[in-house]
Order: sequence, then C-alpha cells, then structure tokens
Amino acid sequence: MLITLYGIPNCDTVKKARTWLNGQGAEHAFVDLKQTGVSAHRLSAWADAVGWEKLINRRGTTWRKLSLAEQANASTPGGAQALALATPSIIKRPVVEWGNLEISAGFEAALFAETLHRLRG
Repeated sequence: MLITLYGIPNCDTVKKARTWLNGQGAEHAFVDLKQTGVSAHRLSAWADAVGWEKLINRRGTTWRKLSLAEQANASTPGGAQALALATPSIIKRPVVEWGNLEISAGFEAALFAETLHRLRG
C-alpha cells in the first residue's frame, strides 16, 4: 500500500492530513511541491481524477495575488495547467495518491477514512 501525499510542509491543511494519516498508522510518502514541483503528466492525471475546478485553490493567498487576467486564464484546462506548473502553490493541498485506487485533493477526514478503508481492503 503506497500513499503519497503532495503538499507544502508549512500548510496547515497538509499538517492536519499528515497527522491524521499518522494517527491511523497509515505509512505515506511526502512530496514537497515547492521543492520538487509537479510534472505535466502527473498534474494531468490529478485533473482527470478530481477536475481542474477542484485542483486549483481559488481561496488561498496565492490566488488572490494573481492579476485578474491570470485568474481568468486559469478558467481553461490549458491555462489552469500552465498556472499550476509555474506556481505549484496554487494547487489545492494536499493532493493524495492512494496507491492505484484514487486521487484526492484537499483534506476531509471522512473521505480519508473511507478511502483508507478501501485501500486496506
């Protein structure tokens, strides 16, 4: 069972997700998006799984710092992908790859519990 959590170490939501996983005894790898970024292929897979609307964090300070033109450009799949590749902190965190089972964006304890239960089978 390989769980990979992508995020930024100082993000409160990422901290909550990591604490929750540790509390469940769920081993996981952590990937720091600011350090490593994300490949276009992986980003596309995430968008296919959760949708661009959910993958782009429109509530955070990174979004608010964008110009109106940049925000508008992110409304298309190509524009959203270009923005996320250039500015990984715009990605909703954490993104979790639950083995080969599924991909999630954001932290919801109930969703994490359900997904972990299915993963452990």
